[in-house]
Amino acid sequence: MNPDLDLALERIIRAPRATVWSAWTDPAKLARWWVPAPSRCRVDRLDLRPGGAFVTRLSDDGAVFVPHLDACFLAVDDLERIVFTNAITSAWRPANPDPVAMTATITLDDHPDGTRYRMLVRHGDPESRAHHEKIGFAAGWGTVAGQLAAFTEAPQ
Repeated sequence: MNPDLDLALERIIRAPRATVWSAWTDPAKLARWWVPAPSRCRVDRLDLRPGGAFVTRLSDDGAVFVPHLDACFLAVDDLERIVFTNAITSAWRPANPDPVAMTATITLDDHPDGTRYRMLVRHGDPESRAHHEKIGFAAGWGTVAGQLAAFTEAPQ
């Protein structure tokens, strides 16, 4: 991690790694926790393979869904790691995403209490990192990680 360019969060989720992985890889499950509540998510494309599409939409009223994320997976290591970037669209076009271009690495490791869930978000320059932090990286990504934990820790 480069503290001048990267932001990171970590959380212990009291659920097996396979359960957390499934919440990431099943579009119906991902839609239930991927955006901070009370907003709602719709998963348009979730093609979990290098080069695959990651496209979601967001709704604040539950009726009108607007673009949220148009990204491309860079790496997918079963039960261990997901890497995606919004600097390349799902159509493999260069992007200038709002609010900031980033590459996110999600890592899952076994932990005595369940799963160690780590999020590392890389930025291209210190200004982008600072902007992402200022607009609420910790609150947004932290909220979503909390929602993932609540979803996966609940009896299914």
